[in-house]
Amino acid sequence: MTTPKVGFVSLGCPKALVDSERILTQLRTDGYEIVPSYDDADVVVVNTCGFIDSAKAESLDAIGEAIAENGKVIVTGCMGVDESAIRDVHPSVLAVTGPQQYERVVGAVHEAAPHQHRHDPHIDLVPAQGVKLTPRHYAYLKISEGCNHSCSFCIIPSMRGKLVSRPVGDVLREAEGLAKAGVKELLVISQDTSAYGVDLRYAPSEWRGREVKTRLTELCEALSELGIRVRLHYVYPYPHVDELIPLMAEGKILPYLDIPFQHASPKVLKAMKRPAFEDKTLARIKRWRELCPELTIRSTFIVGFPGETEEDFQYLLDWLSEAQLDRVGCFQYSPVEGAPANELGLEPVPDDVKQERWERFMAHQQQISAARLERKIGREIEVLVDEVDEDGPIGRSEADAPEIDGMVFLESKRTLRPGDVVRARVTNADEYDLWAEVIEEAQPVKFLDFYGA
Repeated sequence: MTTPKVGFVSLGCPKALVDSERILTQLRTDGYEIVPSYDDADVVVVNTCGFIDSAKAESLDAIGEAIAENGKVIVTGCMGVDESAIRDVHPSVLAVTGPQQYERVVGAVHEAAPHQHRHDPHIDLVPAQGVKLTPRHYAYLKISEGCNHSCSFCIIPSMRGKLVSRPVGDVLREAEGLAKAGVKELLVISQDTSAYGVDLRYAPSEWRGREVKTRLTELCEALSELGIRVRLHYVYPYPHVDELIPLMAEGKILPYLDIPFQHASPKVLKAMKRPAFEDKTLARIKRWRELCPELTIRSTFIVGFPGETEEDFQYLLDWLSEAQLDRVGCFQYSPVEGAPANELGLEPVPDDVKQERWERFMAHQQQISAARLERKIGREIEVLVDEVDEDGPIGRSEADAPEIDGMVFLESKRTLRPGDVVRARVTNADEYDLWAEVIEEAQPVKFLDFYGA
């Protein structure tokens, strides 16, 4: 019998990428072959993003392309919560499912491309860590689903539901398996990483012969025992986040915090239904950096939120000057269908004003980022090599997450491969990236080996 083939298109954030990996792992376990082209596929799965209007448009375009090129298309992901929005444009899709509905997606594939398969562990080559869509040396580790916040600009709770944390034992066993498989960096993700475990009342799980609480600090302590990089994303600045800074200072986890501040004006933050303690946040950032001078802070902001005045925007720029954040992304506000912000009755900010503020924001932050990176010239840093192209190795420092932060362009006298970890001296910098020379030519830095490899 010919093995059915599945094409797969994965859109959206790292959390959606993890969902795609889980679906692909089950399909491979069920005996399906995953192919990279429409022509070879018996059916195509499109994992969509529905966070903002531009993401919805991209998802609809991807569905349309898959239908035109293949004809048999299954849709899943965040946009799938509104099936009519998809079928109104593409009525021929075979099935539509929402996020986290893995079994329904796999079931739809079985219907579209039936396959009778008996799993044989000796010949079915699904890796123990599952199918991963990231390079072998780093992986995303999703610790929870959903969110208990009710931010007025966001529809994630309506798509993914309230917070549901994974038991810490399950998370740690997955992390341990990834480390054994050669992963050098874990990127911890969720909708709200800081809230991890609150829904489970921090219930303990057994791992390595002891009990560990389902709580962020205890999770980080345990992950540090794996001897690989651990990077935290989507961290809300709750008070207990202060507990993580000593772990970073001690080198147990990377000195890196991804905190979505979104704005600084108290008035705008109130309209967004976000915590409005910008003065206390500045004091905490200062204290964090005193405890851990190597700390990198990245964040995202929204400009042009309804009701935002020039005074509010200038407040944000002044706050950025004070905060001196290392890595920053900025989005122009987009009125998402179903978001509570649409019902606030606030004056919309004209598109040309949004664009002008976005440009001023980016120029302002670029100056801050360039100055902070320039201070690294002459310093030694640790670099994880991500790729090697015709110009040489390209990697990331401890301050850089994949896809969203900067890169380190390396000069080396010896051959480096993706996954190598080296020390290098920084020779140049711009607003986003670093250039560095490898200084340990004899042998790359090797993480502690806990598995006898």
